Amino acid sequence: MLILSLETSSPVCSVAVHQAGVLLGQAELRLEKSHSSHLSLLINQLLENTGHALQDVAAVALSDGPGSYTGLRIGGAAAKGLCFALDIPLLAISTLQALAWQVAAYTASPETHLYCPMLDARRMEVYTALYTHDSQEILPPTALVLTPHALVEQLGGHRVLFFGNGAVKFQALLAEQPNAGFLAGIEPSAVAVGALAWGHFSVRSLEMLRITSRFI
Repeated sequence: MLILSLETSSPVCSVAVHQAGVLLGQAELRLEKSHSSHLSLLINQLLENTGHALQDVAAVALSDGPGSYTGLRIGGAAAKGLCFALDIPLLAISTLQALAWQVAAYTASPETHLYCPMLDARRMEVYTALYTHDSQEILPPTALVLTPHALVEQLGGHRVLFFGNGAVKFQALLAEQPNAGFLAGIEPSAVAVGALAWGHFSVRSLEMLRITSRFI
């Protein structure tokens, strides 16, 4: 049950390997425009460092956006090529949901907050969504124009954490909003993609087992 995870939606080129939901290793390269030339190398090195080969991989998980078009295209091509060659499933994970998971996983009393990742969409627009601590979707992924009144309903009754490279634009508009908290330096990571993918993969495997058992 080895899952290889790829995150290429941002300038960070990130790869992770999970086995039965447990993180075995991760590799990241924070080098502009490095995805096309370094992604395959990161994958091979990480698998070798964790004592595995490509043939051991049971599924590939991919961050499917929103994010950099070029980065997502490179990650998608690599993931599809691996899945086709190895005849294994491809699991697509929302970049926004993965960002929310990685913040909630390291937040004290995570159930007391809602989590709002924001990815820059230029000018005063962001791609955003809203999640609970256990990745339940409150607001689906959407393109949002930022104003002082944006998300006022959610902020009225909940403590909301904002993060991602688009959150700084919203922070300037909510200087006096007591329920808004802002976190800097949160970048998409393949670790979060793999953690969420394991949940999807294990459920999918269980369903396949149930279907197969009907014919035994």
